[in-house]
Amino acid sequence: MDAQDLLVAGVAVVVLVALVQHVSRNWRLWRSVGCLPGPPALPIVGTAWLFVVTKREGLLALLRKITKSHGAVFRMWYGNLPEVHIIKAENIEKVLSSCDLITKSVHYTFLRPWLGEGLLTSAGNKWQRRRKMLTPAFHFKILDNFVGVFAEKSKVLLEKLRKNADGPEFDIYPSIALCSLDIICETAMGTCVNAQEDAGSEYVSATCSVTELTMKRMLNPWLYPDFIFRMTPSGRQYYKCLDTVHQFSKQVITERRKQRQRSALNVHALSQDDTGVKNRVAFLDLLLDMSMNGENLDDADIQEEVDTFMFEGHDTTAAAMSWAVFLLGHHPDVQQKAFEELNEIFQGSDRLPTFQDLQNMKYLEMVIKETLRLYPSVPFIGRINSKESESGGYKLPEGVMLVLHVYESHRDPKYWPDPERFDPDNFLPERVQGRHPFAYVPFSGGPRNCIGQKFALLEEKTVLSSLLRNYVIESVERRENIKVTAELILRPMNGIKVKLRTR
Repeated sequence: MDAQDLLVAGVAVVVLVALVQHVSRNWRLWRSVGCLPGPPALPIVGTAWLFVVTKREGLLALLRKITKSHGAVFRMWYGNLPEVHIIKAENIEKVLSSCDLITKSVHYTFLRPWLGEGLLTSAGNKWQRRRKMLTPAFHFKILDNFVGVFAEKSKVLLEKLRKNADGPEFDIYPSIALCSLDIICETAMGTCVNAQEDAGSEYVSATCSVTELTMKRMLNPWLYPDFIFRMTPSGRQYYKCLDTVHQFSKQVITERRKQRQRSALNVHALSQDDTGVKNRVAFLDLLLDMSMNGENLDDADIQEEVDTFMFEGHDTTAAAMSWAVFLLGHHPDVQQKAFEELNEIFQGSDRLPTFQDLQNMKYLEMVIKETLRLYPSVPFIGRINSKESESGGYKLPEGVMLVLHVYESHRDPKYWPDPERFDPDNFLPERVQGRHPFAYVPFSGGPRNCIGQKFALLEEKTVLSSLLRNYVIESVERRENIKVTAELILRPMNGIKVKLRTR
């Protein structure tokens, strides 16, 4: 046997040993998960073939069909990677309330090239330290500071929509998404990108492309290996756009740090100017304050959190506000009641809302919460089962992926009578009392709940109240005809068609 044959034989042995170790290590996992009900799986690809042959707008309906066929706990296979899908609030509580099951599923790794190991994607001690460190950044005093930005960007939105008022139907989703992007750029980085005025700017288009291409990758298992993804047109576009996004945030951080170092006074984030008016600060300023006051945060750490805040605070709120507009346009009685509440607060004036005004919008908050029940911005939550657990009478082995069906859980008739009906009264105090706390989890729950949920509600109240004070909304498409994409974010595939009538 010559040297070449020996080399080939050696490689074959190494591969065979690795394969045996892999099968041995995962056999118990596969056998345990195989006992669960679920759709038929094919060799190698598992049940991933179902997603390949289903159109984007049909994925949600497919999962709902599987749920009806196989019950509240069922298994799926991404190749040889098992997933256990969990529907009921009682079982969702076991996962979300656990201090052990806090590691996100493997799908979140596709966000790491963009977000690094920020608060969304990190785990273990790093996540715990960051969460503790960042929680004060969402204190109501900080949020009060952001209300002015919400109001100013909402005013720009109203001006941009003026050309559509009292005219034919149009898609309002892009306008709301650009308003949300304007808000998040200024609150996260303190930088005005004028997305509503210049939707074609390099940074704005790059941010939108990175989000879209990340979701495309998640839905196509053959794009999972990075070396394959990089060779595809989508991969090349993704990394080109990602470079644009990263260079922008790096530049903003560098310039902001230099500016603060040049300043004779280290101005604290909540200080006041000579007139006694609070200085407007961004999330970035708070992080820089922390890094200058002893926290172990370098520029790379700060960029992770700024990029994470940009991602989490853009598409999610844009989707929530657009769905709220859609539902309000279908329910004139609810829209009128929300308008009357606003009229009582503002007494017919056109002044911008204050933090206290937003707190007083009780009914509008119920509208938003009911919108998020029917159309949760994040329809599924993924975790790794880091230790053996139990769900619905089944033992779940360590290492399996857990997929929590927020969308389906929000429609459980046990907690939501007439679950498909849009009814803000579902969130009257007397109805909330006694309802299972994990029957409604649009912002997740437990120790890893969304840190920015109060920020999101204030932003959504500001934008929606501005729209309702100026326009009557009429939705054009029927709910059953709307095509919904249930990817990372629950969004209308073809936008939200409405007519606006000036009040």
